[in-house]
Amino acid sequence: MSSITDKVSGTVKQVVGSIKEEVGKLTDNEKLQAEGEGQNLEGKAEKTKGEVKGAVNDGIDSVKDGLNKL
Repeated sequence: MSSITDKVSGTVKQVVGSIKEEVGKLTDNEKLQAEGEGQNLEGKAEKTKGEVKGAVNDGIDSVKDGLNKL
């Protein structure tokens, strides 16, 4: 996946996880709440992965540009 895809997918998982977590809290459904917390964390990790990919790609592009100027 591209960095943008990872970021978007991660954000969607965070939102869905947060909703599940809140619904679980409101309905006293501990299983749903825990599932939401897990999905939220998974989304944060995926979003971070996308940010790291983007930073690495930017660094590589910067090095390439520097080499092309030589």
